[in-house]
Order: sequence, then C-alpha cells, then structure tokens
Amino acid sequence: MRYISKRKNLRENNNCPMKANQAISANLDENLRELKERLEGCSDAVLKEFNFGRDFKKRALLIYFDGLVDRKELEEHLLKPIMLEVNMLQDFVLDQDNLAIIKENILSLADLKMLESIDELCHHINSGDTVLLIDGSSKGLVAGTRLWQGRPVQTPENEVVIFGPKEGFSETLRFNTALLRRRIKSSSLKMESFVLGRITRTDVVLCYIEGIAPPALVEEIKQRLEKIDIDAVLDSNYITELIVDYKKTLFSQVEHTEKPDHVCGQLLEGRVSIMVDGSPMALILPVSFPQFWISPEDYYTHYYAASLFRILRFLAFWVALLLPSLYVAVISYHHEMIPTDLLLTIAATHRGVPFPAFVEALIMETTFEMLREAGLRLPRAVGPAVSIVGALIIGDAAVRAGLVSTPMVVVVAFTGIASFISPSYSAGMIIRIARFAFLFSSALLGFLGIMIMLLLMLSRMVSLSSFGLPYLSPLAPFDLKQITDIVVRRPWFSNTQRPYLEGMLNQQRQNRGE
Repeated sequence: MRYISKRKNLRENNNCPMKANQAISANLDENLRELKERLEGCSDAVLKEFNFGRDFKKRALLIYFDGLVDRKELEEHLLKPIMLEVNMLQDFVLDQDNLAIIKENILSLADLKMLESIDELCHHINSGDTVLLIDGSSKGLVAGTRLWQGRPVQTPENEVVIFGPKEGFSETLRFNTALLRRRIKSSSLKMESFVLGRITRTDVVLCYIEGIAPPALVEEIKQRLEKIDIDAVLDSNYITELIVDYKKTLFSQVEHTEKPDHVCGQLLEGRVSIMVDGSPMALILPVSFPQFWISPEDYYTHYYAASLFRILRFLAFWVALLLPSLYVAVISYHHEMIPTDLLLTIAATHRGVPFPAFVEALIMETTFEMLREAGLRLPRAVGPAVSIVGALIIGDAAVRAGLVSTPMVVVVAFTGIASFISPSYSAGMIIRIARFAFLFSSALLGFLGIMIMLLLMLSRMVSLSSFGLPYLSPLAPFDLKQITDIVVRRPWFSNTQRPYLEGMLNQQRQNRGE
C-alpha cells in the first residue's frame, strides 16, 4: 500500500502544472532543496556549493553530471575565474544580481546562455552542460561543457564501398552534424533542433538545404515531429514509425544510411534528413522504391560501369523475389515449360525426396534465413565462418539424407546471393518477407498465383506515397526525364537538373558549358 500511495503521489506531482514548469528562485537554498529532491537517487549528480566575491560572501552552486562534462574546462574556465577574478570587477555588488556581469566580463567559454526554469536546468545537465546558480539571482547560467566517451568516426559496417568517402556516422549527434557541415560549407544548410521523449529528452535534428528543399515538405515534417508524444526515443526507427504516411505496411517509406556523403547528396536533391542523438543511422525522406537500388558509389565510378551495375541490381531484385516461386510453379504445374532433358534430370534428382517442391523450398528458405540471422548475431570473428560452413554442411547433408533435391539447393543459394546485392538493408528485408508470399501463391496456383500476388504487390506500392512522393516514382507516374537517372546512371555533364519534387524551389543543378 505504501508503494501504491507513493506512485500515486508521484503521478500527482508530475501532473501539477506549477511543478512541471517551476521557475528558478532568487533564494539559493530553495533551489538547492528542489534540486536535491529531483536528483535524489542520482549518484552521479554533482551539486557543488562555493563562495566567491569580496571576502567570499557571495554563495553559488554548480550543478552537473559526472562523466558527461569536461572537468578540466569546467575547472579552468568556469570555477577558477569566478573564484579568483570577480573581486576585480568594479560593478560587482554583493546584494545584486550579478549573473549577467559574470557572463559578459569573467567567463571565456563560448557557449553561454541564460535559463529561467528548473525543467530547463534539468534538461541541460542531463545533456552534459553545467549550470551556475548564484544567490539573489532568479536565473541560471548554462555553460556548454559537454564531453563524453563515444565511438569515433569509422567505416560504415552496413554500406561498404570501394570508391568514395569511407566515413560513417557515430552515435554522437554533434559529430554527425559536423560531418555534414564539413561537406556542405553553406549557410543554406539548415539544422533545426527538436527534443523528443518525455523521459529521454533526446536531441533530434532536421536537416535540409534552404532554397532547394520544398518548404511545404519541411513544414509538414516539422509538424509531424512536434506531434510526437512518447516516453523515449532511443533510435531513429522510433521516429520512422511515428511520422510515415502509411504505418501498417511492409514497404519502407524512409531510407536509412550511415554515410554522410549519401545524406549530403540527397539533401542537394531537395530531400530532408533526420538524425537522432544516440543513433548512427540517418533518415532520408521522401523516398521512392527505385531509389533503394541506387548506391552512393554509382556516382564515384564511370557512368558506363555504374549503369551496368545498376541494371544488374534490378535483375537481382527480380531473381531474389521470384526465382524460388517460379521453380516451384514450374515443377508443380508447368512441366511443359522445361526442356525434356532438363526435366528428366530434375526428376532424377527429386526421386526419393519425400516432400513436394513447395515444402522443399520452404525448408531451405527458412534454414537460409536462420543461418543469415545467426551470422549477424554471432561474434564478428566467427559469424561469417559459421554461416558459410553451416550452409555448406546443412545443404550437403540435406541432399545426402534425401530431404531436398540438388536443384532446390542451387535455386535457394542463387536466390540468397541475389538478395545480398541490394545496397539498402530495408529493401532487402522487403524482398525476404515478400518472397515467402510468392512461394505460397505459386504452390497454390502456379504462374497464375504468382501473377495475382505480383499485381497485388504492385497495386499496393502504387497506392503508397512517401511524404507526398509517389512510391514508384518515376516509374509510376512515368517520367522519362527522371527515369534516365534511375535505371542507368546519367553522366555528370548531362545531369543539369535535380530530380523533381513537388514544391522544389530550385531544380537547376548546373549550367551546361558550351
């Protein structure tokens, strides 16, 4: 009963509007009492009281979290100047509010600002800042002293490239924004900050290029971000599911990337990016499905080679999606589609297998997906070896035991290889899930089932949009001018215009030289 009543009192306090937006008091003892109550149980919170001024009669309080601040900067540029140099100020009077005088004449820190509420104070110290309160002042002074251990800039693990930049985002938001600013040295690159999550108070940044990105798109995304009301935002995917147009669909409506150069390239085409503190994945939106097959590396290689590789990815997409279901349909319903010699070979390998082709494919596909997931979750040193060796051993053992036929192993292996060609992990997941739906439809109705499932899938994709952009654009609605940079890679000397987005202010990319 005591625990229940305590929770009830806490809930009542949280719902109290005065408590939720309490102003800083001019009485330092009241502020100290309130902070001790709020930070009770926070062993890493530091509340340092000290005296300064003439004869050390002025009381002050520093508040910060140990481990989030630069202790050396705090001591050298905040605490030491106040305690040693305030006496030299002619305007300093003990019984007056001297916080503005200290800010303007004593402290050499670049990031200084005032705050007026306890809630703001708590947010800043949780973010790694240090707050100074002095007796007699109803405001606090925030000093930017953030410094914590984080993963350095490394090569992206999920987007490996041969040509082009090798840098990848880390979990520290300001490092990530700096990587963008380093590449786009323009004041037109805007980064607007939001704080999301009632408990986590996570910093989120919306990036776009003013004068290129459609203003209506930027405003719409801002409104959707401001409407988010959730306890915690721990990763960018939390935001994805809350802001997309269609929430109950398999098809991803945003693009995830770890590469700063890819984000910059999309920003220069009028798109918008969202980055979340604590996540190495940036969101790019809006996005159309054909964009998932475009690799950033395409623009760092010769356009002939890039175009051939892009066509290869589109072919691999259809192979990964349809090959197992086509094999099952042919074996089960459409024997006349196979040359006689090949049919006899397949029949000979299938002799003694107790399962129909559909069950074979289902067993092998499920086993392959399990091996793929096991390879991802195992330690990096043994993961690839276990998945490859496991696939070889299980495939060979299954054929020897007569559980599956040899052609089925070849089909599943070829399908798995084709699915790895996709540059986007989100697109790869769509294929992996949709492949099972096509497999079931082919087992029921053969080619007719595949066509029905394909029409349903395309109908669904045509009906979708990503923040107003048709999901199959520029294939549907068809745009010949833009499709020349989707199926193949358009050379830079003829790439004079950006891909069109509704409301785009400036579509001109370059002036073509004579």
